[in-house]
Amino acid sequence: MGANKYIRETLIKEYKERSPEYKNRLAEWSKQDNITRVERPSNLARARALGYKAKQGIVVARAGVRKGNRKRQTVGGGRKPSKSARFISRHKSMQMIAEERVSKKFSNYEVLNSYFVGETGTTRFYEVILVSKTDKSIKSSPGYAAIA
Repeated sequence: MGANKYIRETLIKEYKERSPEYKNRLAEWSKQDNITRVERPSNLARARALGYKAKQGIVVARAGVRKGNRKRQTVGGGRKPSKSARFISRHKSMQMIAEERVSKKFSNYEVLNSYFVGETGTTRFYEVILVSKTDKSIKSSPGYAAIA
């Protein structure tokens, strides 16, 4: 078996058993900002499968998205009963929302891909792989040239 398979099995085991390391990691992520730049991916096997390489111009960011429907603000004034719902469905996946938020914060990067890394009772965490639009090493590499 290769190293990626061992990494994948270890992470699946941590997630299923809710190991103390996994819980501590989630608690630490919950205390951080919703969108945080990360030194290296927490799930290296999944990141490499989605196109991550440890090279200049490629960055990983972690995004936390609150679970559940979007809560709508109450509006003053008369409303039809059908229009006075408190919750609105998002019509988007949480992963897509995480990618959009990260791309808004890191505007000089292009989103390459993203993957699920964990969830608490209120938040789902995704890691988003970003590629620089202006980096020379990205423009010269054939795999990423179309993105940049």
